[in-house]
Formats: sequence, C-alpha cells, structure tokens
Amino acid sequence: MDLKEVMAINMRRLRHDKDMTQEEVAELSGLSARYVGSIERGKVSASVSVLGKLGDALGVDPCELIRMSKA
Repeated sequence: MDLKEVMAINMRRLRHDKDMTQEEVAELSGLSARYVGSIERGKVSASVSVLGKLGDALGVDPCELIRMSKA
C-alpha cells in the first residue's frame, strides 16, 4: 500500500472519529475542500506542509496521518 492510500484511509478515519466534514477540515487547515477531498481519495500527494496543516486541523500529530496500521 502506498503512502497516499495510507494517508487517505487515516485521514478519513480521523475525520469521522471527530465528526467533521471535509469542508470543516478544509476551513481549519486553510485548504480548499476539493483538495482535501482529493487527498482523502488518494488522488494527490500532500506535501509535508499540508500534512502539518491537516494534522493541526484534525488535532493530531501529523505522523498519525501516515502511520501504517499494524493489522
């Protein structure tokens, strides 16, 4: 599984756990909702800067977004 896919899965899970919409994440991160959706679908790669913004918006360490599950 590539990191885009890992990030997409983790981002969606974390967002759902916090009952947030993509629009809310976009607003808190300063990104467009379309871009947030593209990341969440694994269509684009996020830069390290964007990773940090998304981590802040979701209230998690950015590393949580790219951590592979041990399952």
